[in-house]
Amino acid sequence: TKLIQPDYFKWATGNPVITKLTGKMEHVALADYKKSDCIIVYPGTANTLGKLANGIDDSVVSTVLTVGFGSKIPIVMALAMHQAMYENDAVLRNISFLQGRIEFIEPKITEGKAKVAEPEDVLNYVLDRFGKSSVLSGKKILITAGPTIEPIDTVRVLTNQSSGKTGVLIAKEMISAGARVTLVYGAGIEEPPKGAKIIPVKTVKQMHDAVKKELKIQKFDVAILSAAPADYTTTPVKSKIKSDRQSITIKLQKAPKIIDDVKKLQSGIFLVGFKAETNISKTKLIESARKKLRESNSDIIVANDIGVKYQRNPELNQV
Repeated sequence: TKLIQPDYFKWATGNPVITKLTGKMEHVALADYKKSDCIIVYPGTANTLGKLANGIDDSVVSTVLTVGFGSKIPIVMALAMHQAMYENDAVLRNISFLQGRIEFIEPKITEGKAKVAEPEDVLNYVLDRFGKSSVLSGKKILITAGPTIEPIDTVRVLTNQSSGKTGVLIAKEMISAGARVTLVYGAGIEEPPKGAKIIPVKTVKQMHDAVKKELKIQKFDVAILSAAPADYTTTPVKSKIKSDRQSITIKLQKAPKIIDDVKKLQSGIFLVGFKAETNISKTKLIESARKKLRESNSDIIVANDIGVKYQRNPELNQV
């Protein structure tokens, strides 16, 4: 509480922060039988490890852990300490005693320290261990994400403002649920998720070809086409267009719709498409989505307005 104030965690999580035990029996309310789904210890120090292994409960953390250990709530401990402590026989004995009784996330040994795993790695571990879905586990899911880039010449391109965030987040959720994900990823700025087969592409033709190839070589249960591929392509000039011209004319050709070919190649696939419009009413947006639903033979169309409100804050993406 000296480095990070409790109010910060309360603000960030929306939950009360417990720094001491009172007559309200907070340790029982949190960690008694079926009170919690999982307890994460981050970081797991040699001190906390030793207390848990030996039934010592002289602090809020150790008391909650003692109750949770007894009530068989899954405990995940991300170990962190100096390397010499990590290699201490007593610490190793405590780890050995708890092995199989709780889950350990091993530290990264560097600079003489057993450094705690990154928060994202801990989250992914927990989701993979406890977040699998009986509906999605083992399902094969094909996802497209990100924008495409259409070259004008050897330097300039046509593209759009898609970041790829929506598709990447969907892919992460599917992976966490136990699905086997193939992600055809355009020129997005979001880091693609671990645990998926990533197929990087640039142009709409490359994305289209990659989707068709995957659909031909393996059977998918679901296709989620969240990418923002170009609607029009160019015939690029084979050298850089000189910048001293007063004006230039670029001819655009209509690009084929990737979504139109999905059910032609796999008729039984569950197809999810996306429809983006700008600055229109909710009624018009739904009408546009229904039209695309019929034309593409999709099962679901996710519609959103990427007009003024979205461009002010892309984090507030209402569908």
